[in-house]
Amino acid sequence: MYESFYGLTAKPFQLQPDPSFFFASKGHNRAMAYLEYGLSQGEGFIIITGEVGAGKTTLMRTLFKKLECEEIISAQIVNTYLNADDVLRMVAAAFGLNTENITKASLLLELEKFLRQCDQQGKRALLVVDEAQNLSADTLEQLRMLSNYQTDDKPLLQTFLLGQPEFRRILLGNNMQQLRQRVIATYHLGPMDALETRAYIEHRLNTVGWQGNPVIQDEAFPLIHEQSGGIPRKINTLCDRMLIMGYLDELHSFGVHEVSEVVQDIQQEFDSSGLELDEPNLPPDTTNNNPSVEQMDERLNKMEKSVISVLDLLKQVLSLSSVKSRTEKDKS
Repeated sequence: MYESFYGLTAKPFQLQPDPSFFFASKGHNRAMAYLEYGLSQGEGFIIITGEVGAGKTTLMRTLFKKLECEEIISAQIVNTYLNADDVLRMVAAAFGLNTENITKASLLLELEKFLRQCDQQGKRALLVVDEAQNLSADTLEQLRMLSNYQTDDKPLLQTFLLGQPEFRRILLGNNMQQLRQRVIATYHLGPMDALETRAYIEHRLNTVGWQGNPVIQDEAFPLIHEQSGGIPRKINTLCDRMLIMGYLDELHSFGVHEVSEVVQDIQQEFDSSGLELDEPNLPPDTTNNNPSVEQMDERLNKMEKSVISVLDLLKQVLSLSSVKSRTEKDKS
């Protein structure tokens, strides 16, 4: 694709969270500080919220990478459309415990046994729950109950909850008082400002060996920030499409005109599909069968790869045809 055209070692703007691309914006630095503070306390709940695509998952994966050499056993749950009993089984499975053909009481005993074994080995257990805004009140209460496992002087399990902004409103509910009492820190990860957006783009490009090709003109950065709202995933989507267009049109410089063209193309594609760019994150099979934004991104990427493959073949055919034509002229 465009990587070789621009001399890059990999795709700089992939949608998949990757700690190797972690950018320490002011907000991400503060969020990381809260997570590390929580770890130092070794108890309770730490809550990080942010818009879809704000970088919460990348933040956690970066933290996990830092913890690789420490005595912390971490587990993560990403599917949160579960009832209280199912989430309990997910927690046990995430820590590597067997959950088949076992009652809830036995499962709780196995979890407590595992947590105590961790403590005896000088290790700590950390549970990370993503998309926490999807958890029911009963499920959140089940997670709170797990925090009751403790020795004489310390808890055996610490939990980080990551969620979208509405999770903050959920926590303010009258039935969340007991959970709120266990929260030792909370932070909302907001969007990046214009200067950070530019630094973020250049950071990701530099991570894959960018040598100034392509050039992104100064006036293009404010427009990218305006159109993306400073949300990392939206920046990635826009910049990835921009580089694809640059490859197809053999461009080595991007200004306001090129960025505007990409924005218009993306908007037209979503308008024609009946989707909005910021559609809510709904459970599977509860919508009118329209694909999610992530599914649309995946489909569009597959379509673009197919188009690029065809264009590459076409370029080769035209090149061979040109060589053949010159050869025939030389012979004549």
